[in-house]
This record gives sequence, structure tokens and C-alpha cells, in this order.
Amino acid sequence: MTLTLSVSDEVRALAPGFTHLAVEAHGLVNGPSDAGSSALLDDATRRLAERLGGRAPHEDPHMAAWRAAYTAFGTKPSRNRNSAEALARRALSDAGLPRINLLVDLYNAISVAHLVPVGGEDLDHVKGAMRLVRSTGEEPFLTVAGGEDVVEHPDAGEVVWRDDEGVTCRRWNWRQGVRTRLTEESVNAVFLLEGMAPMTLGELRAAGAELAESLEKVSPGARITVRSPE
Repeated sequence: MTLTLSVSDEVRALAPGFTHLAVEAHGLVNGPSDAGSSALLDDATRRLAERLGGRAPHEDPHMAAWRAAYTAFGTKPSRNRNSAEALARRALSDAGLPRINLLVDLYNAISVAHLVPVGGEDLDHVKGAMRLVRSTGEEPFLTVAGGEDVVEHPDAGEVVWRDDEGVTCRRWNWRQGVRTRLTEESVNAVFLLEGMAPMTLGELRAAGAELAESLEKVSPGARITVRSPE
């Protein structure tokens, strides 16, 4: 069954230049990070450095547009960075990109190489449709603090992805929750790629196609569908 995704009118009014693309995959094979996924992350860092040409990630026009969107819903983008900017900063630091697991490494590599926010959700733990909305401030968000699972609540007006059970990602794409995160046991997933003008739909589709190709290489036989707005 295909996952239903929607963007509320409130979010569209807040950021008219927003668009998104979904890569839905069934029958995936996940596992620990390996030499192949590590090489993809290293290559993504090289591509990012070439793209930026010595600039800081936030100076890229796409990241500047995301900062403006974050400011519009009331958060400080220099403190709560979108996922692509945060990963890019990590990639260019001495620490480098983390190695998490095969599937997370693959989508992190796409995020860094194309400088676009990408998130992955375990479809077996998503409850109902996924909606991008402005929060009431009452929705539950399951996360980890001090090594323990805790329930937080987003700020009222914050842009969040949510399903029927609660928030799956806070501050648009700032932090994903633990309930739907991809683990080594995940076999069905949806990957969300999110663009903000001046990034074009064509550029977003190119990133999605590259992710789909990477998924097919690590999981031959997986059923992969790429869906984007018309």
C-alpha cells in the first residue's frame, strides 16, 4: 500500500517555494555500515566541497532559503539548522560524517552531495498518512535524552512531519524521532527529499534518482518507486 503524503495549506503559505519528493522502497536489506557505504560518504564530502568552492554551507543559496523558512516559523536557523546544513558542516569538520547503517549512510550521502535535506522513515512504524503541518504544540514526539526515551512536544506553530500517532520529525527536518527511524532490521522505508527555491524540481528529481539507484545496488530486487509533484 502506497504511503499518502500531504502538505498543509498553512505550510504552503509559509514557504511557497517548497517542494518534496518521496522514494518509497519495499524489500530492502539493511545492515551495518561497510566499506561501500563509507566510500559513498567520502565521495559525497568531496562533491560538497566542490559545490561550495570554499564557501560555508549556509552561504549556499539553497541553504539560505531554508534559513529564511526556519525564521518564518519562529526558530533560529543558526541554532536549529536544517538537516542538510547540519550534515554539511559535519562533513567539512575534522569529525567527518558519522557511519550509522547502510540505509542511513546512503541517504546521508545524497543529502551531502546534493545539499538537500533527506530523511528516512521505517514504513512499518508509520501510522496512517504523513502530513507536513504547523504544530498545535500538543503532539507527542518520542526522542532520546540521557540515554532514555522521552516524550517532547514541538512549539506551537513549528513546522513538523506527523502521522496518526504523533510527530515523526521536528522543525521540518531538524530532528527525526526514534519511533520511525531506520534500524538494521528495517525492510520497508520512505525517503523524503525536500527542496526550497531556488532548488528546482529537476534537481530534486536528480537527487531522488541517484538515491533510488544506490538503494537498488545494496538491495537487488527491492521494489522502489519515486514520486514527485507534477
